[in-house]
Amino acid sequence: MSEILLRNQRSSCSKVPQWSCPIDQQILEARRKILNAPIVEDDPELYPPVYRNFSTFKRSYELMEKMLKVYVYNEGKRPIFHEPILSGIYAAEGWFMKHMEGKTASSSTMLRMNRYDPKSPHKRNLVQFLRNYVTTIAAKYPSWNRTGGADHFSVSCHDWLLTLVTMIPTGVDVDGESNGDSIRALCNADLMGAFEIGKDVSITLTPVRNAKNPVQNMHGYVRPLLMQQWGKGDPDIKVFGPLRKGRRWDATTYVDSMRRTKYCLCPRGYEANSPRLAEAFFYECVPVIISDNFVPPFFDVLNWEAFSVVVPVKDIPRLKEILLSIPREKYLALQTGVRMVQRHFLWHSKPKRYDLFHTTLHSVWFNRVLQLRNGRLKKSW
Repeated sequence: MSEILLRNQRSSCSKVPQWSCPIDQQILEARRKILNAPIVEDDPELYPPVYRNFSTFKRSYELMEKMLKVYVYNEGKRPIFHEPILSGIYAAEGWFMKHMEGKTASSSTMLRMNRYDPKSPHKRNLVQFLRNYVTTIAAKYPSWNRTGGADHFSVSCHDWLLTLVTMIPTGVDVDGESNGDSIRALCNADLMGAFEIGKDVSITLTPVRNAKNPVQNMHGYVRPLLMQQWGKGDPDIKVFGPLRKGRRWDATTYVDSMRRTKYCLCPRGYEANSPRLAEAFFYECVPVIISDNFVPPFFDVLNWEAFSVVVPVKDIPRLKEILLSIPREKYLALQTGVRMVQRHFLWHSKPKRYDLFHTTLHSVWFNRVLQLRNGRLKKSW
């Protein structure tokens, strides 16, 4: 996965702009400064071991704070547009919308609630609705077509949004051909799907749930496998299945269990991500990711080996063996990494530096900057 990231960063996947713009030269200069960032080995705010290249990240983040501007389209009517939902399993996109002054394009939750026909297996009405919106924007704003959508991004957390957005045009070039160059910040980052490492951004699925019912369902095929193998009362690995009808987990017991455990199991659901990942950082236990082909959040800048354990699905029977084989010193280093990287996975009522909101923006910025190359800019006559 790291090799794919490096390969994609070396080769531009960005469409050639239809005409040049002074901003392109500014981005190229920012790219040069990032790739030639001075070596930084220590920092009063950040913990270098949790980053792939701390010097690069620090310089890139500083430039983002000075240079990045995000313009939001005002088109679209409520409730699908401009009405974020701040609770539920897909709350991350709602909180991002809220922090963009409540004026971002659309909510995938509202789109599903208002346009999705459960009887239709093809989601054609959703595709057509989004296609019409993109066509309207492309016809009204020349900037949409200048780079084929490469300087545009969207944030979405629904499982099927990754598939859906590949079915609509994200830009229309001068020959009338649609393309998919826009950056997608997605909770469902699956290498087996349409997610592109080095262009798209993996973000955290952050559930905001009823405190009285903190546990979710046995979605997907991995969780039943985990239950079958380890749900029989092993003293070292606690795995629980669905409760009897009408019963609920005691919230205090659940939170206490999460805080006391050394490792928090994060098995995939229907799709690659797991809401337990965000909970692991919140409760400061080392996440154990059980999901093949899953691209972890902010994989472009974070060194996940410094604060997590990845277990392939085929190794679920060896889960206990794998975790017990980790030396105490290694576990303590992982736990320190979790505490130090936690700030990147937290939402705040008012955005703070290095929080989830700003880290998402940084990854969008970082990937966009690295896409642009000298010699890929058309002259403006």
